Order: sequence, then structure tokens, then C-alpha cells
Amino acid sequence: MRKKRILVVDDEPSVTRLLKLNLEQTGDYEVREVNAGAKAVETAREFRPDLVLLDVMLPDMDGGQVAATLNADSKLKKTPIVFLTGAVNESEVKANKGKIGGFPFIAKPLHVKNVIEAIEANLGD
Repeated sequence: MRKKRILVVDDEPSVTRLLKLNLEQTGDYEVREVNAGAKAVETAREFRPDLVLLDVMLPDMDGGQVAATLNADSKLKKTPIVFLTGAVNESEVKANKGKIGGFPFIAKPLHVKNVIEAIEANLGD
């Protein structure tokens, strides 16, 4: 079975590195990590991820701009995006049924179990 390709985008290299290590350790995922919005778009076009984990706050573009750019690309518009944000807490995630603006999201600090659950729940077949 082919590993699912996951693109992890966060402005903190320690976050992307830790997610990459933990996700790849499962044996189910191939992970690329980037730390800026423009680089995320460039990498997504080359890597063609099955899902993008996308921080809301990035240094050059915000997560919404990155998502809009990916959705405008005919080859990437069906790629699921799960936002990562420190602007909400776990109770707000539950209150909003895990969605902001129609997109699923995970509250920081991240827990690998929650990240894997979100990936699996949002991966297309």
C-alpha cells in the first residue's frame, strides 16, 4: 500500500520536525515539512500531497491565503486541508465541531493522536 503524502506547514521548525518524525514513525505517511506560506504552495505543487496540515499564522502569507492559493490550483483544489492553530483551545474545537470556516482544525499544542485522527478523518479515498 502506498504511503499517504502529508505536507506539514508551520512557522516553527520544531513543530514541523516533530510532526514529521511522529507521522513517519507510523509507517503510513511520507511527510514533507515547510515553514513559510510561499514555500508551502511551491512544495504542494511539486509533492502533490494527499493532505495538508496548515498553520494559520505564517510569516509571509497567512494560512487562509495559502489555502485559497491551493484551492485555486486545478491540480490541488481537492486536496484536504486541516488547519493548525494556537488561537483556539480544545473546548472551542469541540464547540465548533472541529471546523473553522468550513475547514477542519486542530488546536495547539498538538497531540500526535489527534493529528493522526484528523488526517484519517479528512483523507479522501
